[in-house]
Amino acid sequence: MTDSLDPVVLNLLYVFFGGVLTLFFMWTGCKLFSHLVSFSIPEQLQEGNVAVGLMIMGMFIGIGTALGLVVGLGLN
Repeated sequence: MTDSLDPVVLNLLYVFFGGVLTLFFMWTGCKLFSHLVSFSIPEQLQEGNVAVGLMIMGMFIGIGTALGLVVGLGLN
């Protein structure tokens, strides 16, 4: 199947599905982590709690890096 597709189109498909997967896993990870902690993440972010913002940022960077490596290595 992949032999008949142009490599540019195939790479665009990888990018699209990789982006969708990354957003889904980031959303799922945030929801899961929100259930594990004893405070409300959205309320803490609205109050300007920098520590919670850094925690979410680190989680998003970690998930994005992991999924980016999986998608990137799948292009070989």
